[in-house]
Amino acid sequence: MAHEPQKTNQINIKIKDDDLKGKYSNLMQITHAKEEFVMDFFLNLPPEGIMVSRVLVSPGHAKRIMAALQENIKRYEEKFGKIEATENPDTTLGFVK
Repeated sequence: MAHEPQKTNQINIKIKDDDLKGKYSNLMQITHAKEEFVMDFFLNLPPEGIMVSRVLVSPGHAKRIMAALQENIKRYEEKFGKIEATENPDTTLGFVK
């Protein structure tokens, strides 16, 4: 019996040129409801900060993101050494419309 090639589900993903540049964030806030987690990423340059991105995900996907980050941090530290955690900023954030 001949082996049939295994079918793979391939998804083509379109990325806008501006999104390829990425966005830098040095501050993050996470909130959640029963149906989703909201991750807000900020660029904090006192005396101001700006939101650079908001990502909403399901609770199940949030857990997969956490597992992927843990695995990648483990691999990073195996290759480059331990990452030293930084202290939390001691400033209070205020939002302005």
